[in-house]
Amino acid sequence: MMDGLTRQTLSHYEVIEKVGAGGMGVVYKAKDLNLDRVVALKFLAAHLTESQTAHLRFVREARAISALKHPNIATIYEVGESDGDPFLAYGNPESPRSRRRPAGSRQDAGLGGNQAH
Repeated sequence: MMDGLTRQTLSHYEVIEKVGAGGMGVVYKAKDLNLDRVVALKFLAAHLTESQTAHLRFVREARAISALKHPNIATIYEVGESDGDPFLAYGNPESPRSRRRPAGSRQDAGLGGNQAH
């Protein structure tokens, strides 16, 4: 479901481009139309969208990351859903750190893992 999202509007975000993918998720650069800022949107990978366990882990991870305060860990702005698929909206996909490893990844959180897991 998450393929071909570029230039679509989901909730109040306009998807600009795909910036990364990994075993657990896909990350897009998007514009928050309400607050007029650029954000990253992370969705579960297509093969995990039917897994309740993956959904719960995704939300649990967002809660854990949102409690962390560090300059190399992006701020999570929202945990939402689009057509039943959970997503995270978080800060600055433009930073050099985000280009290497989208902020909010397990590795950024010091938990191991890889891009967009």
